Amino acid sequence: MKNALLAVFLLVGLSATPIKAAEAPFEAGLMRLAEILGSLHFLRNLCGEQGSDWRDQMESLLESENPDPERRARFIASFNRGYRSFNESYKDCTPSAIAAIDRYMKEGEALTRDIASRYGN
Repeated sequence: MKNALLAVFLLVGLSATPIKAAEAPFEAGLMRLAEILGSLHFLRNLCGEQGSDWRDQMESLLESENPDPERRARFIASFNRGYRSFNESYKDCTPSAIAAIDRYMKEGEALTRDIASRYGN
C-alpha cells in the first residue's frame, strides 16, 4: 500500500502545475496530505518502521510545489501538526495506532488520486 501511495503522490507532484495558493482549488487537499504525511511519519516509526520515508515524501511535495516562504511554512506546520497530534497521545504501538495508520494510508491515497485526476496535466 505504501508503494501505491508513493506512486500516486509522485504522479501529483510531477503533473500538478504550481500556481499561487490563492488560486489553487486543491490547496486544502495538499495541506491535509502534508498533515497525513506527518502523522504517518510518527506512527509508522512508532510501530516498527525505521527511516524517514514519510518525511522524505514531505520533502518531495515541497520540491514539486516550490512554494513561497509563507506557503512553505503552512505546509511544514501541517506536517508538524500531524506528527505532534499522535506524538502527544501515543507512546507505544497499539491496535488503535495500527488502525490509524491504515486509515491515513487510505485517506492519503484517495487525496492524491483525487488531486491528480482533477488537477493533474
